[in-house]
Amino acid sequence: MTGSTSLRSGNMSRNDEYLRKPEWLKIKLNTNEHYTGLKKMMREKNLHTVCEEARCPNIHECWAERRTATFMILGDTCTRACRFCAVKTGLPTELDLQEPERVADSVQLMNLKHVVVTAVARDDLKDGGAAVFAETIRAIRRKNPFTSIEVLPSDMGGKEENLALLMDAKPDILNHNIETVRRLTPRVRARAKYDRSLEFLRRAKEMQPTIPTKSSLMVGLGETKEEIIEVMDDLRANNVDIMTIGQYLQPSKSHLKVEKYYHPEEFGELREIAISKGFSHCEAGPLVRSSYHADEQVNAAAKHKQLLGETEVKEA
Repeated sequence: MTGSTSLRSGNMSRNDEYLRKPEWLKIKLNTNEHYTGLKKMMREKNLHTVCEEARCPNIHECWAERRTATFMILGDTCTRACRFCAVKTGLPTELDLQEPERVADSVQLMNLKHVVVTAVARDDLKDGGAAVFAETIRAIRRKNPFTSIEVLPSDMGGKEENLALLMDAKPDILNHNIETVRRLTPRVRARAKYDRSLEFLRRAKEMQPTIPTKSSLMVGLGETKEEIIEVMDDLRANNVDIMTIGQYLQPSKSHLKVEKYYHPEEFGELREIAISKGFSHCEAGPLVRSSYHADEQVNAAAKHKQLLGETEVKEA
């Protein structure tokens, strides 16, 4: 991997026109009974998923084959307008205090071993939605004691008390996405700040040292190789355990253009670099998203933690 502006040269570089999607981004659609049944259940229980709202390219694989889903709580309207995200923005509705129980019921019906709970940003709420996150964790635990729980919140305004409220509920993984490199953050993320996200992740680990932390990076927005590596170093400096790296895909013409499509081999190289930096697990690929194969990531984190413990015992 050489060069400062890209990991792979060629005609997939920056272009003023819309770039044509390469062959490796073609998605196999699967609408079997698992997919249709899960979609029907979500509508009946008035639940939202980031799979649908953010137009995730893996929805058919996760719903139809792996039978997993990422629940999106706190409504379907975000108070931020990030230029990469397809979730609608505007003035959110009132909180649905029965939502945590409905999510827990759905997890039970789906018999999930691992569940991811994310949310729209709710800057209109003093606690950023932390209380509903915490109650959702507790509700899932009451009805699904053997299900591991991953949460993916916004920065909740950067307020330590909001994060503490969430972490006190003790999710199995705390996931907060850095999304892009430092230089591009002001253009890509609305209201969010690069250093505030790093601080959020660091504080989470300080509050609950045994809970793995995780973050995700999109590529294809004009970042350089050096900037990607800087993100890895910054995350590791703040004790982040797991990293995911995926290709940015433009949701609509009003969103940021794709500057480059990375080749699968490039993602393989990025994964190797991440692992060499000390991440316990790194999922990297064109269609990888923050919750992609999340069940495998929690297992990898647990094995890494066990190996570290065994090493410490031997050294003692």
